[in-house]
Amino acid sequence: MAALSLLLLSAAQHLRSLQGGVQAPATLHEAGSCILGDCRVEFEANGRTVVANLPVGSSGGKRSVGDRMTVRYQADDPRVVAREDDVDGSGVVLLAMTAGVGALAFLLLSVMAAVQVVRRRLSRR
Repeated sequence: MAALSLLLLSAAQHLRSLQGGVQAPATLHEAGSCILGDCRVEFEANGRTVVANLPVGSSGGKRSVGDRMTVRYQADDPRVVAREDDVDGSGVVLLAMTAGVGALAFLLLSVMAAVQVVRRRLSRR
């Protein structure tokens, strides 16, 4: 869980890096689990049609193929793209914090269980 939290924070930084990117209207080309980076969008960049993967940490929920959205992409590499609604990175940061708290809770419960086992063994002697 801690590793997931670090991965998500890295994803949030990537999303924020696109805040100054070129804005373009796009269509969801392939739907999947967008938060895992399993969605693709189609849009026009520099006069060419581009189909690009949305990055890990993208929101979008239950969108259908053909749904319209606005994206931002890097001017020098249009395949680096993110939904306009995601470039602030706040959704991914919230998810990362939740995963981090879950990891700490799991660690705390593991330590408490180990202490209980040691106490039981010591009380049997």
